Amino acid sequence: MSELKESTKPAAKKSSKEWWFAFGVIVVATLLTRLYKIAEPEHVCWDETHFGKMGSWYIKRTFFFDVHPPLGKMLIGLSGYLTGYDGQFPFEKPGDVYENVNYLGMRLFCTLLGAATVPFAFVTVWELTESLEASFLASTLFLLDVGLITLNQYILLDPILLFFVMGSVLGMAKVGSQTYKEFSAQWYFWLVWTGVMLAGSISVKFVGLFVVLLVGLHTASQLWNILGDTSQPLTHVLKHFVARALCLILLPILLYVCFFYVHLKVLNHTGNGDGFYSSAFQSQLIGNSLHNASMPREVSYGAVVSLKNHRTGGGYLHSHWHLYPEGVGAHQQQITAYTHKDENNKWAIKPITEIEQDDKDEVQILRHGQYVRLEHMVTKRNLHSHKEPAPMTRKHLQVTGYGENGTGDANDVWVVHIDGGVKNQPVLTVTSKFRLIHHLQKCVLTTSGKQLPKWGFEQQEVSCNPNFRDKNALWNVEDNFSPKLPNVTVQVYAPSFWERFLESHAVMLQGNAGLKPKEGEVTSKPWQWPINYKGQFFSGNQYRIYLLGNPVVWWSNLGFLALFCSVYFFQLLRHQRSPEVRSHEHKKLAAGVWLLVGWALHYFPFWIMGRVLYFHHYFPALMFNSMLSGVIISYTLEAVKELLAEKVAFVIRHSLLGVFASSLAYSFYLFAPLAYGMTGASGNDPNSTMQSVRWLESWEF
Repeated sequence: MSELKESTKPAAKKSSKEWWFAFGVIVVATLLTRLYKIAEPEHVCWDETHFGKMGSWYIKRTFFFDVHPPLGKMLIGLSGYLTGYDGQFPFEKPGDVYENVNYLGMRLFCTLLGAATVPFAFVTVWELTESLEASFLASTLFLLDVGLITLNQYILLDPILLFFVMGSVLGMAKVGSQTYKEFSAQWYFWLVWTGVMLAGSISVKFVGLFVVLLVGLHTASQLWNILGDTSQPLTHVLKHFVARALCLILLPILLYVCFFYVHLKVLNHTGNGDGFYSSAFQSQLIGNSLHNASMPREVSYGAVVSLKNHRTGGGYLHSHWHLYPEGVGAHQQQITAYTHKDENNKWAIKPITEIEQDDKDEVQILRHGQYVRLEHMVTKRNLHSHKEPAPMTRKHLQVTGYGENGTGDANDVWVVHIDGGVKNQPVLTVTSKFRLIHHLQKCVLTTSGKQLPKWGFEQQEVSCNPNFRDKNALWNVEDNFSPKLPNVTVQVYAPSFWERFLESHAVMLQGNAGLKPKEGEVTSKPWQWPINYKGQFFSGNQYRIYLLGNPVVWWSNLGFLALFCSVYFFQLLRHQRSPEVRSHEHKKLAAGVWLLVGWALHYFPFWIMGRVLYFHHYFPALMFNSMLSGVIISYTLEAVKELLAEKVAFVIRHSLLGVFASSLAYSFYLFAPLAYGMTGASGNDPNSTMQSVRWLESWEF
């Protein structure tokens, strides 16, 4: 890569009019293809049910939990608010009709951001190669891909993410091509632009980290070349390093933190995501039972409490009338961890014979090392464990609800151990972290975080771990009702912004790790994505939208990727054998290398991810592949021009371009209904108008 150095002088442009004409054609065509039928279908499509709902929650300032950082959802909410949407539509499920709902503003906002990737691609390839032909070809591949149109036109995070990713790459290319303008206002503008775009990428989805890595590698390469320029003093290198550190490291970090600050300030009302967060975190949410609440500072026998697992994203100790199914341990009442507030989370702290009081009116505080029996308030059964394996974590023991109306046996007895506690230390509301150790089985109550099957309502497993050092075995009392004790305000537990910031990240990261395929859920594998093996429905039933790439674009992309690798390897061998050999097209090869790295960084990490994956995860990588295709096509056509006589080369060159352009245009015409809407019989029906374009059996439109 080092041999293929980037130019340090301004490009000798063919013609300003020619450049602007080509760019204008791309912009107009982009707007026409992206804005066409933007209001259709007039119902909720695919993940609009999630991100439209989250935008509504921002407008209503209602707190929620999501596995992604907040910027994308905040922008959706802001776009809805500015265009007159009131946040009242429920977005309950795909197919819900938008009746008297001003949803178009949010769709238009997402579509325009997604559409910007096409002219971004044009300018990026131009800055990398100074080839108008390569720029036009690359942006045309973006333009005529029906998959990108589908992904752009709805209320989703994907068009926002693609905008920031391409914006980052555009900034990277601009900074790299303007080394002759070092430290000028224009140079700093593009450096700041890149930092802002990087912050946006990582603030929409964590996969934005991949473009951060790409820009980081490109920046390191630039600094290495600057360090090798012995005509400049070391202070020059230091100035470059400081400028990049400020704009590409410090600025994105500050913006990222600011986005979270706004997120936590705006969402200040209680919502259905409260239970994923600690009790202290919840005390800051208006309407939450802990906000401005007052309850006893100490926990006593006879109190009715809710117990929250202290692990990040941990649920409340929960039970309900349903039993474990036959064959799953004892056929007794289920005990789970549930991440939402519920009446089934309430437990009464009862004494046992060894510590019963003589004076029933005297309040006895629960202390470190004392014995308790926990009685579920709704079902009146005791928290119980025995020598049966847990349903999911087989090395642990099963935890059940046992007994009738408070009666039970010795397997209902637990010992309270405050973390780091000493004898007679009282258990305090919210702040005390403690373990519940089973008196007979010598195991500790814990939650593995594993999701139970449908018979357990996909709640978290609760078990009893023989290993007392289990880090997930810590609990705290959240709600504490004890009329015999004086109340204090919960505001004393309020966490700082930084504590909430760090907890938010711990919850998000754990939530991402816990995204596993559900029973019956249709997912996809990374090997399927580049070959366009299978798409996914955005809208079903009568009006169908199907996310699938234009097969001519996708399959030719793979061919051009292989061609680039072959050409680049050949040029390396050629240079090794004959160092004096230099091709005037080295700039295109250098550009292609960075685009190849971008494709690899946005594709291969998914092979090692354990979370659930979908087809749309490939689209950032697709953009790099399409830009690479434009570069290698132009490089190949230039090679034809050099190898053949001028007239023959002219005919072959324009014939190849004509065939390729015609194939792209015709394939777009054939597959456009997948993006713009299909009606009638499905593609596998012989009478369907789409039957002729169902080239693979795995395409289900």
